Amino acid sequence: MNKVLEEISKIGIVPVIALDKVEDAEPLAKALIEGGLPCAEVTFRTAAAEESIRIMASKFPEMLVGAGTVLTTEQVDRAVNAGAKFIVSPGLNPKVVKYCVDKGIPVTPGTANPSDVEQAIELGLEVVKFFPAEAAGGLNMIKSMAAPYTNMKFMPTGGINAKNLTTYLDFGKIIACGGSWMVNKDMVNAGDFEGIKNLTKQAVETMLGFEVKHVGINCVNENDAMEVADAFSGMFGFEKKVGNSSIFAGTGLEIMKNPYLGKNGHIAVATNYINRAIYHLERRGCKFDMNTAKYDAKGNLKAVYFEGEFGGFACHLVQK
Repeated sequence: MNKVLEEISKIGIVPVIALDKVEDAEPLAKALIEGGLPCAEVTFRTAAAEESIRIMASKFPEMLVGAGTVLTTEQVDRAVNAGAKFIVSPGLNPKVVKYCVDKGIPVTPGTANPSDVEQAIELGLEVVKFFPAEAAGGLNMIKSMAAPYTNMKFMPTGGINAKNLTTYLDFGKIIACGGSWMVNKDMVNAGDFEGIKNLTKQAVETMLGFEVKHVGINCVNENDAMEVADAFSGMFGFEKKVGNSSIFAGTGLEIMKNPYLGKNGHIAVATNYINRAIYHLERRGCKFDMNTAKYDAKGNLKAVYFEGEFGGFACHLVQK
């Protein structure tokens, strides 16, 4: 997959923006970045789009800025010259797609049926937009189309919001979702960029879905671990489950048979999408010890520890 699309996949959400005023571009980009989404699809539906892309791309080079609602090759040139790193269109225009492909510009044209997808395959694409997502059949339609086109991935946009976001992202053929709920146009026009930043943060946290999975307690040996597990089982009725290296008391306490990472033990935090979580947490300054990474039989990352300790506890992410 193209590097730009790979980064979009890690980000997970692409804010779709229609700007009427050029002066809103810089504070809006700043709000999105601070909220945790260094990405934007600026639609070419307004006269302010081209200059807004130029401002965002120049002021915030770390931001992945793209152009949406691109209908002509002339708009492609204008968008790319302004700093757009990817092109999105509502439908599949073979002329526009081929123009982008020939120039090495990442493009995700809109599709709504199998015939569109087959055109995209013929043009050499690996990822397409699915639009308008909810109106065109939603997740069920995407799953139906993904079945025969096993190598195609999708970026649905249209009708996606905080309530159905993870329902879409849970399907492995979806690399990201486009949406505008965190960049409400009324809020943009009112200059409520603090509110937009907060909605963006909420969108990211909803997507990642962090929750404490269990707490690990270090014991000196297996007998000590069994005593601790028996104590919790006796007090609270937690069911014991004995494993090779630890004993679980219920689902929230893991008693280690021998000391492991962390002076006192460890804390496991579960997330909806571990690779996306790593991307976003690293942007927040977190560091991971990849030597501790664990993978499933298919090679998918399922757990990894942060570097350092927190109050005497190590901490690791685990895939839900």
